[in-house]
Amino acid sequence: MAEDWRPRTRLVHGGARRSQYGEVSEALHLTQGFVYDSAAAAEARFREAGPDEFIYARYGNPTVATFEDRIAALEGTEAGFATASGMAAVAGALMALTRAGDHVVASRALFGSCLYVLEEVLARFGVEVTLVDGTDLDAWRAAVRAETKLVFFESVSNPALEVIDIAAVAEIAHAAGALVVVDNVFATPVFSRAVPQGADIVIYSATKHIDGQGRTLGGVILGPREIVRGPVETYMKHTGGALSPFNAWVMLKGLETIDLRVRAQAETAARIAAALEGHAALARVIYPGLPSHPQFELAQRQMGTGGTLLALEVAGGQDAAFRFLDALGIVLISNNLGDAKSIATHPATTTHQRLAEAQKAALGITPGLVRLSVGLEDPEDLIADLSRALDAV
Repeated sequence: MAEDWRPRTRLVHGGARRSQYGEVSEALHLTQGFVYDSAAAAEARFREAGPDEFIYARYGNPTVATFEDRIAALEGTEAGFATASGMAAVAGALMALTRAGDHVVASRALFGSCLYVLEEVLARFGVEVTLVDGTDLDAWRAAVRAETKLVFFESVSNPALEVIDIAAVAEIAHAAGALVVVDNVFATPVFSRAVPQGADIVIYSATKHIDGQGRTLGGVILGPREIVRGPVETYMKHTGGALSPFNAWVMLKGLETIDLRVRAQAETAARIAAALEGHAALARVIYPGLPSHPQFELAQRQMGTGGTLLALEVAGGQDAAFRFLDALGIVLISNNLGDAKSIATHPATTTHQRLAEAQKAALGITPGLVRLSVGLEDPEDLIADLSRALDAV
């Protein structure tokens, strides 16, 4: 039975829908609308669509539904809604679940666009937002109050790789009746234990590890059916942030190999972190899988791994970081992550450049910080490339 399948089997076969032709690879339904047998049938479907009936691609599509069902089965949630991008998932979940007068508590260590949604968009519409140090449980306790509607955080922060205690924050939030919304992209669906640890809603940028090969944008909001097929679906289908069928098909192909890819990437990331720690050109190596990481034990308990990303603090600031980046031969300079190709990013001048200097400092985004997303290249080649580039500093 499908409910007894292990994760890798679910990733290949979960949620499958086959047409009358019995295709092996999932069918790509490139259509924006659907035909009804009669006017009465159209009326009935608009009144209440059945579990595998579709109206319009903005509401749902067979290829998209297959992706939603497959990722939900892997994550262990009742439902999922696929979105046009990871940020569409973040914004959609936060907007769908709050209204004027509500209160949100969030970790301040967030991707710059997430901070924009919280501080600019939600605040503009009357939602009060309190930002806290996500690693400080006392700060969460002090911030959460009776009118808190939800808490939001990245389980592993971007880019400084702080690890937030999902179970502990969930206990605090649930005691006040608040929902727990977790952006779990750095943990990946492969290493995720967010739902058993107390997350109510889990968000992924499918652009990252789920696609895993730098091809398409996508996202997904996962959680209880009453929330995902209730306020989330209602908000998303009326505001237009749905995933395209083609991108959903690409994501399905990505899911088939994500377990193999991500485990190999995490293993290589651990080898790189161990090899580079203590290098003379580095002030520090930040990797949740190193015993030197402040939340090492939590990372092992929460994910069982250090993940696929590490951060390198290059001694000498921005000039030294740029010399390091420019000397790389295999690792690419870009701003994506979770790709089959290794990618280095300078957050202070790219992904987080809009933040004030004081905010960057508070988040550990120093001029010398480089985020490294580890790909599928040979580990020894990557270590040699990184070491040569550090020697050039």
